[in-house]
Amino acid sequence: MFKNLEGKRVPDVTFKTRRGSDWVDVSTADIFGGRSVVVFSLPGAFTPTCSSSHVPRYNELAPAFVAAGVDDIVCMSVNDAFVMNEWAVQQCADRVTFVPDGSGEFTHGMGLLVDRADLGFGKRSWRYSMLVRDGVIEKMFIEPQEDGDPFHVSDADTMLDYVAPGGERPLDVAVLSRPGCSFCARAKQRLAQHGIEYAELELHKDFPHQVIRAVSGGDTLPQIFIDGELIGGADELDAWLAQRAAA
Repeated sequence: MFKNLEGKRVPDVTFKTRRGSDWVDVSTADIFGGRSVVVFSLPGAFTPTCSSSHVPRYNELAPAFVAAGVDDIVCMSVNDAFVMNEWAVQQCADRVTFVPDGSGEFTHGMGLLVDRADLGFGKRSWRYSMLVRDGVIEKMFIEPQEDGDPFHVSDADTMLDYVAPGGERPLDVAVLSRPGCSFCARAKQRLAQHGIEYAELELHKDFPHQVIRAVSGGDTLPQIFIDGELIGGADELDAWLAQRAAA
């Protein structure tokens, strides 16, 4: 069983990072000194669970973590700086700091370096997350030692529940739109006025016309979805926002 290191200091190491064309040494003190930092570590960049769930959700919940007093969210993996930098770009995860533990020194110091030769990976990190305050580990969530790649407790929602119990999650909002559509522009402006972030998908650029009918049952734009529910167009959004404000 992996050892829980709550109350201990994080390993004192230097990470070899890459900024532009330059190598930059970043120390443990640089990352953790005098700060509250959430770290989540995973088996490898570009791997399925890491790319589809682990990184995206931490990036989505970053504002909630910041509101709860967290200074930074760090994604760590036993990969080199070039791989981690490219993965960060591919993930569009600009709210997460990607730290390469290329040699595995930090992960070894955490007691979580495991041999994944069965997958051709070599030495990699076991999946875990932790909250570190001024270099001291306050809380750890270590995935259970079971076959495969368990992903039960190191997720962003579990960590946020610890950092800010009952904290409000951001809404999951998607807007199907088309360029030049005044109703689409109005809907996006209303969302912005209420501080609601959204993902926008544009007709013909991101989806063909038949998608509108397939997902909404209609053929007009915009079509707005919030937390898995079809709200409708601009007028329906106005009604939804008014009801939300009155609640």
